[in-house]
Amino acid sequence: MALEDLTDPSAVLRALEEFRGLGQRNFLKKYGFGSSRGWMLVDADGHEYDAKAIIGAAHGYQYPAQGPLPQSDFHGGQPTARKLRELGFEILEPTTRRNSVWTRDELILALELYVRHRPSLPDDRHPDVIELSSLLNRLARTAISRSEGSFRNANGVAMKLQNFRSLDPSQKGKGLSKGGKAEVELWKLFAEDPERLRSVAKAIRAAVTGVQNFPTPEPEGEDAEEGKILTRLHQIRERDYRIVERRKLQALRANGALHCDACGFNFSLKYGDRGNGFIECHHAKPVSGLQPGEKTKLNDLILLCANCHRMVHSRRPWLSLEELRQIIISD
Repeated sequence: MALEDLTDPSAVLRALEEFRGLGQRNFLKKYGFGSSRGWMLVDADGHEYDAKAIIGAAHGYQYPAQGPLPQSDFHGGQPTARKLRELGFEILEPTTRRNSVWTRDELILALELYVRHRPSLPDDRHPDVIELSSLLNRLARTAISRSEGSFRNANGVAMKLQNFRSLDPSQKGKGLSKGGKAEVELWKLFAEDPERLRSVAKAIRAAVTGVQNFPTPEPEGEDAEEGKILTRLHQIRERDYRIVERRKLQALRANGALHCDACGFNFSLKYGDRGNGFIECHHAKPVSGLQPGEKTKLNDLILLCANCHRMVHSRRPWLSLEELRQIIISD
């Protein structure tokens, strides 16, 4: 038996199907392999599979009389990757594998899944875990994600649920405690407000599934509490030239001038002709309520000077117009 004997792509596909059915842990245990150190087969949905273990199992499918290849009988790494690529499969190498820190968007979706299922958490074979893994891989491929995105396999999603479990007082110390500050912050923010959590997760899901090539405005201050993708959707709305100009025209007709709704600053009074028509717009609708394709209404936009607009976005949580006015009055 040898690695070179494997020639049938359908045998690999059958091994992948078994992997999905058993889950990573049980699959590796069945065939006697350890977890990969970075060489992963990636399917069309972005799911990851330990490449060497897949080769071993696939050999057994192609040659039932000989059985699977034991891990001691062939080398992983480049030889395994070369063989799988010859058979038409995509391989991530350790230097290119995208295994970065979980983003706020990803953590919100994972927390919503945790709250939805607790106290009985799903493992990596559960359809909801597999579905979220696929969704997170779509999120990683959006333009608003990161230059080095992250593939999240089902096992990684199931482990992240255990990180949240360690933060849950009702679980009495169960779970995995290797989560970071972001998990703690989101737990404090959303765990006792499941309705808001569901609303935010629903909006993120809609944005991920509804947008193919997400424009990427330059960030202003911190992202909203609800994560990066909804922040970018918010920025796109308030920078839409057509609706912004219509909102300015509405204000001019009503008041004869453009002034900041928070502090009253008027650019034309301060700067003369240079300031005529100058004001920024802020989308006042809650970020979690934004949906791709939804039309922005004139009343969704408030007029703000540049300083007040930056203060709204300067840190989490973002300020409402009334909160901003109260700060100005108190000064």
